[in-house]
Amino acid sequence: MKIASFNINGVRARIDQLTSWLQAAQPDVAVLQEIKTQDEGFPADVIRDLGWNVETHGQKGFNGVAFLSRYPIEDLRRGLPGDDSDEQARWIEATVVGEKAVRVAGLYLPNGNPAPGPKYDYKLAWMERLRLHAAELLRSEMPVVMTGDYNIIPEPRDAAHPEKWVDDALFLPESREAFRRIQFQGWTDAIRLRDLDGQRGPFTFWDYQAGAWQRDNGIRIDHLLLSPQAADLMFDAGVDRDQRAAEKPSDHVPVWVELAA
Repeated sequence: MKIASFNINGVRARIDQLTSWLQAAQPDVAVLQEIKTQDEGFPADVIRDLGWNVETHGQKGFNGVAFLSRYPIEDLRRGLPGDDSDEQARWIEATVVGEKAVRVAGLYLPNGNPAPGPKYDYKLAWMERLRLHAAELLRSEMPVVMTGDYNIIPEPRDAAHPEKWVDDALFLPESREAFRRIQFQGWTDAIRLRDLDGQRGPFTFWDYQAGAWQRDNGIRIDHLLLSPQAADLMFDAGVDRDQRAAEKPSDHVPVWVELAA
């Protein structure tokens, strides 16, 4: 089972890139972030015509996540538990059954800038809710893949120029500490498990400004965290870097993991 995550940065503007990638990469499950549309505006019919089941958790103009699967989508959850007043569409979660049942969660974690400030407070509070729900997912003792745009640069090697990010909410010590608290519950970073050479990258985001893509001035903020049961099934993971060179691209590229499931 190939599970992928892609911050599409506006699905209606990039539907051609999305459908081309789906047909070329052939994931079995794909979660999207920043669809930037309400549910009724999502081009679901276009994707269903390619053989996908589609569920969305949208929001007008901002945020929004989607769940695409070649398998039936079961036990769907929209929204991260822990704050009934939170109206931002940043979480979608469901079970898919191939050879094994796998729980897949797709997330769009708050950016948090400017920091300090209320947006950063919201980011840290959201991450604490994520930590608590992640613990619940682990207690299920089933393979779980928790993936998406985390808006966290975990280590200096995850940025081409880490010194330029020291005051940014994506790289502040409190942000990275909150990410580690989640990881230390027992989650495996699939991309790091695949790339153990300790070198810079691979990156998953390049800003549109200042020739970041041309200069490979990137960061890694899109992650795949695997429960122990999912990590035992992993046999490959990667980053579809070539998508950043597509026509009218997203500023993110897909990340993916393959499980024996």
